[in-house]
Amino acid sequence: MPKDSTPNVNLQLWIVALGFFMQSLDTTILNTALPSMALSLNESPLQMQSVIVSYLLTVAVGLPASGWLADRIGVKRVFLLAIVLFTLGSLLCAQSATLSELIGSRVIQGIGGAMMVPIGRLTVMKIVPRAQYMAAMTFVTLPGQVGPLMGPALGGFLVQYASWHWIFLINLPVGIIGIVATLLFMPNYKMPPRPFDLIGFILLAISMAAITLSLDGHSGMGLAPATVALLCVSGVCALGLYWLHARRSNSPLFDLNMFKIPTFSLGLSGSLLARIGSGMLPFMTPLFLQVGLGFSPFHAGLMMIPMIIGSMSIKRLVVQIVNRFGYRIVLTLATLLLPILTLLIPIVGLLGWFPVIPFILFLLGMTNAVRFSTMNTLTLKDLPDEFASGGNSLLSMVMQLSMSLGVSTAGILLGVFSQHQVNTGSHEIQMAFLYTYMCVGLLMVIPTLIFARVPKDNAPNSLLDKRS
Repeated sequence: MPKDSTPNVNLQLWIVALGFFMQSLDTTILNTALPSMALSLNESPLQMQSVIVSYLLTVAVGLPASGWLADRIGVKRVFLLAIVLFTLGSLLCAQSATLSELIGSRVIQGIGGAMMVPIGRLTVMKIVPRAQYMAAMTFVTLPGQVGPLMGPALGGFLVQYASWHWIFLINLPVGIIGIVATLLFMPNYKMPPRPFDLIGFILLAISMAAITLSLDGHSGMGLAPATVALLCVSGVCALGLYWLHARRSNSPLFDLNMFKIPTFSLGLSGSLLARIGSGMLPFMTPLFLQVGLGFSPFHAGLMMIPMIIGSMSIKRLVVQIVNRFGYRIVLTLATLLLPILTLLIPIVGLLGWFPVIPFILFLLGMTNAVRFSTMNTLTLKDLPDEFASGGNSLLSMVMQLSMSLGVSTAGILLGVFSQHQVNTGSHEIQMAFLYTYMCVGLLMVIPTLIFARVPKDNAPNSLLDKRS
């Protein structure tokens, strides 16, 4: 691994950042455009979570194979394939005429997304010392934050003055740039080949798909309660079977010995619970601003920008904050602050104090950025090299699954509290959002029970070489 080649490392980090940019731009634009897309496709805005869940679910199912593919054929080839599929999926999304076609196209996007970000994160783990991982990921995600900064306002503008199809078409030039840059500069790191655990992959795929569909099945697809319950039980059983399989397999997809590392097990379980609550906000907040408060798509997009600015403004300080206070204190305090800020969004909105909302979203972005960066580093920082690929893929899978669970849960709660009756700005729909936000706040508190158990760590995180 050429860790002494600073110019090459610099270029590689920027290529990874471009992958982050593509995903973040697509996600934030889509959230703002959901109500308009629902109108165009003759669907209810409160049932459009399937468009998001289909992507997140595909990513979660494909993630276990991404680490094995990277070890087998190299990060460059997998990353290139990821960008090609993501770009192709964007083109097909723009050509979709029905909700079913759009969901199918989002699945193709999801296959690319399943490889793009985790392979980028794995590349960072390979090209920088582990002590510099937090600083390197901060460097990578800062350029990637341009996507969500542009996304809400640009998505609202395109929906209001053009059509929702353009939120996917603008991915095409970005994808072409990414393909060229990957061909020219991305290294093709490999690891010694190992057998592919097909049984383990199938069991995990069934588990991820069944659990997520069980949450989205009733509100998004109209499945009977008995079917939803069967899906949930099947998902849990498949996960249990994988655990038994991995204990006996000589080459499991994810080595269970990773869970003997305290920081990995605590970070992974904390990430799962923490991202369920946080995953609801990107779906709910633009919807609340438009359906609950009557904002235009463009106006709702502008209101989301302070959250991204807050995230960008704090990222350069995350390393110093963690070095000063430690992982346990930072994660615990951030997790307790998030539900307070989250509940202020509907309260301030329903009181009509609209100028205060951007300030709350700014603080929310700062707090989320600190917690996410700290959680990711805590989870991976103590993994030995032989566990790096599997641990990174497992973390990425948990991240995507928890976000899909968050969106599905938010959709279920909104459907329950609103009885699926949509009347923009009505008292009933506003109360439905308020009750949903209250439930989200309660879910956000739960991870503090895990983060309070994080052991003290006096080893400081290093800053990146200033040349990079």
